[in-house]
Amino acid sequence: MLHRAAYAHLGLPWRYEAIEVAEGGLDAFLAGLDATWRGLSLTMPLKERAALLADDRSALVDATGAANTLLLEPGRLSAHNTDVAGIVAALSEVGARRASAATVLGGGSTAASAVAALSRLAGDVVVCVRTPTRAERLLAVAAAVGVRLSIEPWERAGEHLRAPIVVATTPPGAADALADEVPRAPGALLDVVYDPWPTRLAQAWAEAGGVVRSGLDLLVHQAVGQVQLMTGRPVPVGVLRAALDRGPR
Repeated sequence: MLHRAAYAHLGLPWRYEAIEVAEGGLDAFLAGLDATWRGLSLTMPLKERAALLADDRSALVDATGAANTLLLEPGRLSAHNTDVAGIVAALSEVGARRASAATVLGGGSTAASAVAALSRLAGDVVVCVRTPTRAERLLAVAAAVGVRLSIEPWERAGEHLRAPIVVATTPPGAADALADEVPRAPGALLDVVYDPWPTRLAQAWAEAGGVVRSGLDLLVHQAVGQVQLMTGRPVPVGVLRAALDRGPR
């Protein structure tokens, strides 16, 4: 819906469809694309594999190991990450442009993009995960983007909700229990879930007076970046927000 609205605004007779591709089937899928294809948007669990398959990678893809965008050029495949800019933009909209510290909930590919984004907004970043050893690769991400990072067990996540900026990258329901640990005066929360919405954490955060952004805000901003990459032309974020407000057609 977002991309179609962008193409209509730009006067391009392009198509954009949703296609289910299993993680193990991405190689074969890419091999079967012809010259009519310009690019692909990728969601989990394809982001890491997409980064590995590309001939060229942006600096952010190299840093995070995750690509949410692939561009098809004659004989070459380039990988990009617009999630990082999308996270920064979604938080900046609510005034979260600079903070002493930030917290990331979760340790997957979206968490890697969140760490890279928060390097532009915060001095120190804490990542809270259920299995700390599985998140150690985020230390390399932090080193690549120049931010101080520490990894904490999930049992201490409630303490770190006091950070001025919190980004929840966990699947639906995974952070529900933290709703009971939201501080009295929370800062800004970006919860990348958008269905179902609101999450228990997001609802408790808003009820406590905190500012909340959802995965839809991230989706809009990362799509703006994808459209720019795929078409070579900018599209106003308002065009995509209006499409979101209208809903499916």
